[in-house]
Amino acid sequence: MTTDTYFQELATALRTAGVPRAQIDATVDDLRGHLAQTGMTAEEEFGPAAAFAAQLGGLAPLPGEPDEAAESWTWTADLFNDRRMLAVHGDQGWEVESLDALGRFVCRRAPGAALRWEYRREVIKGRRRDQVLGELEPEGWELCGEWMMYGYFKRPKAASAGPAGELGARPARPRGWLFLSRRGKVALAVWAVAVVACLAAVGMGLGMPGYAIALFGVGWAISATYTAKLETDKGRVGQGR
Repeated sequence: MTTDTYFQELATALRTAGVPRAQIDATVDDLRGHLAQTGMTAEEEFGPAAAFAAQLGGLAPLPGEPDEAAESWTWTADLFNDRRMLAVHGDQGWEVESLDALGRFVCRRAPGAALRWEYRREVIKGRRRDQVLGELEPEGWELCGEWMMYGYFKRPKAASAGPAGELGARPARPRGWLFLSRRGKVALAVWAVAVVACLAAVGMGLGMPGYAIALFGVGWAISATYTAKLETDKGRVGQGR
């Protein structure tokens, strides 16, 4: 991380914490002067920008600490639509904290001025895991959840967009929680028809309810395996934007 990028992230985090702009500018100038005398990189001297901003600002929570005033929201999307919706919601200040057992994105949004977030999805099965982590972590990407063979990564948009990565007015929380693509809706409809057929067969004494569950599992696995193969063939997967 360059010195300019580090101080951009630091300034953005301090603004998010409510520190006045004049105080931020003076603090950054002082830190730049100190850094010029030490000959060290900003991260070596001060540590990660977010944690250092929390120490300086006194208002921003340290990474991993709960914030009672933060909004919480959980949503999900199919594998054809998840990256697009992550981009949309990340621009609205929603930070993915984890994926739950059902593969849903568990998100939070800080009060006041919030950061915009950018996301990417990578296949991290097998040997690709260490390779992908080794390539992305130095660029500021943090693994925020895993589902099947996929890993989801996040970083503040300020890392690539500078001051534009700060969110001004916060849009209202979306009313929905399920975001399906056109292909996802078709797949869901086909699955629903298959389940109805299985249940009808059970009523006629031709099968067991477990067939319906098996159909869901097989359909989801085929979809995930297919998209994973496409991404593995392409190598590293970008954000699709």
